[in-house]
Amino acid sequence: MRLIVADDYDAMSQSAGDELVSIITKRPSASVLVATGNTPMGLYRELANRRQNRQFDASRLRVFQLDEYLGLAPDDRRSLYGWMLRSFVEPLGIPSENVVRLPGDSDDPDAAGAAFEETILAAGGIDVAILGLGPNGHLGFNEPPAEPDSPTRVVDLTSASIDSNGQYWGGTEQVPRRALTTGMRILLAARQTLLVVSGAHKRDILSRTVSGPITPDVPASLLQAAPNVMVFADRAAWGSDLSRQAVQALLPATEI
Repeated sequence: MRLIVADDYDAMSQSAGDELVSIITKRPSASVLVATGNTPMGLYRELANRRQNRQFDASRLRVFQLDEYLGLAPDDRRSLYGWMLRSFVEPLGIPSENVVRLPGDSDDPDAAGAAFEETILAAGGIDVAILGLGPNGHLGFNEPPAEPDSPTRVVDLTSASIDSNGQYWGGTEQVPRRALTTGMRILLAARQTLLVVSGAHKRDILSRTVSGPITPDVPASLLQAAPNVMVFADRAAWGSDLSRQAVQALLPATEI
């Protein structure tokens, strides 16, 4: 695991953009697992600007959706699929046929989750996973506790996730209580992972993610044992109370 701490949110987004553009340039047809939420949006805007300036071509990427609320149609205003299209797929000029949706509106979501995993495996796995860090340490909607071999499945959202997601849709009463999420076994098998973390409210969970014990009770901590993980954080998320010496002892590649 490598930790990069930037001065602010914009600098963090630019740094993550540098890394992702490098990955795409080296592997233009990479399979990318894409998160929504507030934190990755700066990264996606950075990518859109660079694509508009012809710095790279994303049209051959294959995109997989990370998670989705259960029971929502793709055109529901709260659909995470729609959010992914607006923020990542369309600005980067990725053809719709290159996008694999996680169908939370399926009549049989368990079967849909299994089929989604089969599609990922048939594609050769995930080349790069773009993830945000939940307030309770979740990745996607892998709520704690989440075992490292957990499959793509239906989950009940915790109060922490409902509260966090309420800001997107005008209140917690607008947030569905269940979701379909890509499982930890897919996330942890990604060849490269970019975890973006922003804001003072993420200080404690960031510390537990990068330097705490590896435990299903903090699903993001499982990334400590995953290959090629880069954590991009701003100084607000890093916080002066997080011991630099302790983390640098664990993560020699830390950049501040």
